[in-house]
Amino acid sequence: MANAKLKITLTGSIAGQLKNIRSSVRGLGLKRIRDTRIVDDSPENRGMIRAAQHLLRVEQA
Repeated sequence: MANAKLKITLTGSIAGQLKNIRSSVRGLGLKRIRDTRIVDDSPENRGMIRAAQHLLRVEQA
């Protein structure tokens, strides 16, 4: 998966979520609902996505 990218969109609010979920969403560079970022498909990013999967939409970029 050399240079594979993921398009991540925040679909839910981080208000009221656990600290590790909020930190994961912020670590992915997402700040508000409907905010979208393109990130590398790495194990570190996959872990952050998994922590907040109920708030995110993930697509291949």
